[in-house]
Amino acid sequence: MVIGNQRIQEHAFLRGLHADGYYPDHVVDRGRDVLIGLCGRIEAERPADLAALYALTEAATEEFNALEAEFEAAGSEIETVAREVIAEDFRFVASAYGFGDADGEALIATREW
Repeated sequence: MVIGNQRIQEHAFLRGLHADGYYPDHVVDRGRDVLIGLCGRIEAERPADLAALYALTEAATEEFNALEAEFEAAGSEIETVAREVIAEDFRFVASAYGFGDADGEALIATREW
């Protein structure tokens, strides 16, 4: 997937999780792929407003919900630190695409972690 947004291209998604040995790299990489996929959907669909953006972030949040089992199977979990890192990257994505006024909690409203 080719991402056109320069800020996204330069961003190291989930860097805080990669830097911590508690989080298995192969699962963190899947999370990074979810976020990059979200960026691809934003670029393809060009949401016109926050409601349309939230629909896209809801789908990505559901993908993270599914990753929780993979974290657990690898002896890890999406706990406080991981939640904050993931949420911050959702906020970064929203801002990078011109939605700086997006509510951070609304971006990940369907989270189960």
